[in-house]
Amino acid sequence: MSFPADLDVRGRPVLVCGAGASALVPVRNLLDASAAVTVFGPDPVASIVDLAGRRQLTLNRRAVQPSDIAEASLVVPATGDPGRDAEIVELARQTHAVCVLPAATSAVAPQPRSGSVILVGGGPGDPGLMTLAGLEAVRGADVIVCDRLAPLSILQHAKASAEIIDVAKIPRGAHTSQDRINAILVEHAHAGRTVVRLKGGDSFVFGRGGEEWQACASEGIAVTVIPGVTSATAAPALAGIPLTHRQWTQGFTVISGHVPPGHAGSSLDWVALARTNTTLVIMMGVATLPAITHELIRCGLAGSTAAVTIADAGMPTQRTVAGNLADIAEQTLRAQISPPAITIIGAVAAFRPLDPASATDER
Repeated sequence: MSFPADLDVRGRPVLVCGAGASALVPVRNLLDASAAVTVFGPDPVASIVDLAGRRQLTLNRRAVQPSDIAEASLVVPATGDPGRDAEIVELARQTHAVCVLPAATSAVAPQPRSGSVILVGGGPGDPGLMTLAGLEAVRGADVIVCDRLAPLSILQHAKASAEIIDVAKIPRGAHTSQDRINAILVEHAHAGRTVVRLKGGDSFVFGRGGEEWQACASEGIAVTVIPGVTSATAAPALAGIPLTHRQWTQGFTVISGHVPPGHAGSSLDWVALARTNTTLVIMMGVATLPAITHELIRCGLAGSTAAVTIADAGMPTQRTVAGNLADIAEQTLRAQISPPAITIIGAVAAFRPLDPASATDER
């Protein structure tokens, strides 16, 4: 007989047994609860590898052993294999460890129907910032194809029978090609399933949602788009920075820093950007930030222009590094900021709500 109870796991060692897609929900929930998470699994999905690389958890690429359980405050079976999860529960019982009991699942006979794809923008990572429409799509999905920056804890609302597919793209690391992601969407939709493509931010703001729509449309697959809160606007707001302020700037410009100035793949007019007098929001620019700031200064933007870098916006690990255009790249490197992060350049980056200079003009 089990006894259901809420546990405060802040700072406590929690052991997650399993590193596949089935472990994404418990891992994300435990990290959100500030637990000290250790994951065991021989074949980790890219999103868990990414979290380990960002030092948010400890990853052991092997199956859990009895000796691993001794110091854990809580054991969480999450292998995706009911038989193996049951073995872990028994192992925890034998070692007198507190263990989460896996939820029972029941088979549902599939019904013939036409498949479809729903492109869902999940927001900046905090599940509370995901739209209700996006949540309902997750609840009804047969297959969920998710990114590392999606609000992974929202997957706890998926049907027990839903298949979770991790297609994380780690910067300069493991990734699933866009062609393969497109193929996955098409394959499952053609099999009559409702497929949710869940990613962070908004699918149409540097999210390749347009490419995925094209791939599905070319195969005659119905596509629905559910917009998300883009991190381009959410991250500054969560850090207390208004992208526009009628005393300082009348607009903002969002750009990708995926490739540096001068790269053959760059189509940006850096001279125009330096002169536009709007707030600059640089996404995917951690690695290229030194080149970007150098180019903006070369093109005439003052090195004293305020700047901030915001990492892990909306997550418990959110951090903000402040500086100016001349030193923000160095400050970001010194703080060991890694993606996901965005950089804000412009007068509003110096915004402080109690600063008299920030007072609203009531005229």
